[in-house]
Amino acid sequence: MLFALGAGALTAPFRAFTQQPAGLRRIGILGPSSLKAAGGRWPAFFSGLRDLGYVEGRNLVIESRWAEGKYERLPELAAELVRLKVEVIVTHAGGSLAARRATTSIPIVFAALGDPQASGIVDNLARPGGNITGLSLFGPEITAKRVELALEAGPKVRRLAFLANGNNVDLASSGRFQALEQTAKSLNVSVQRVDVKDAREIETAIAAMGKLGIGAFVVDDDPMLLGNSAAMAASSIRHRIPAIAAVEFAEAGGLVGFGADFTAMFRRAATFVDKILKGAKPGDLPVERASKFELVINQGAAKALKMKMPQSMLLRADRVIE
Repeated sequence: MLFALGAGALTAPFRAFTQQPAGLRRIGILGPSSLKAAGGRWPAFFSGLRDLGYVEGRNLVIESRWAEGKYERLPELAAELVRLKVEVIVTHAGGSLAARRATTSIPIVFAALGDPQASGIVDNLARPGGNITGLSLFGPEITAKRVELALEAGPKVRRLAFLANGNNVDLASSGRFQALEQTAKSLNVSVQRVDVKDAREIETAIAAMGKLGIGAFVVDDDPMLLGNSAAMAASSIRHRIPAIAAVEFAEAGGLVGFGADFTAMFRRAATFVDKILKGAKPGDLPVERASKFELVINQGAAKALKMKMPQSMLLRADRVIE
């Protein structure tokens, strides 16, 4: 689902307030990347809030803190939101762990997280317990499916790479890389993990894959990486190494995009915030799992890579970009 928002809608939630008039609710946004890098996700969240009757300046104040891809800043930014005494902290990916460590009393809503139970963020999906809840995107399952799709698109591939953000503390416990390894092994394909620490290393990393004989690579659902989808797509084509990542990767010029509908998840996160502001305890709100997934194929990228996409994939695709 797409949300059409004007330029003012993108910037309005972030106007600073020096005083908080009586009756205003205050929530905090902890972003691992930036507003721009997140694409339509946060605008969808704010649209969801407006639909529920929350209007900034009338009954809502939003404090936002952005790590700009520097994940080491997340603990500091989470602590700032705690000091501001926001009523709810909304975050995603690696920001979830930083927020969880910063407070055990302020409610936390994660808009998208790979495997919150495996990573220790929640005790149980049905009854999270503590002060945190939100939405899960089937991280390991999505990663495994991307391996299968990469090999369906390139059946001769025998070496895969997994492009990840080495600073993403959520990856180690999420099970995403382990799921990729297991799936690749079952398909008789070797896997090499390639870590980058910031956007500047993406081009070098993909160029190195070519020298290692990598036939295709799968991209982790990391905010910094996804925020640089256009750069990854261009580098993938430049070095003739097909890749698969989240949907926005294909939209930005990459070969295949597959994953959960992040926009819908962020919009849904607004309902969690609404329930908590009305008195619900986050630990009593079940973690919801993504229900909408999309497969997008970019035929322009296929032509640039001199690949012919299998008809079976084209028929299953939700969208084919010419």
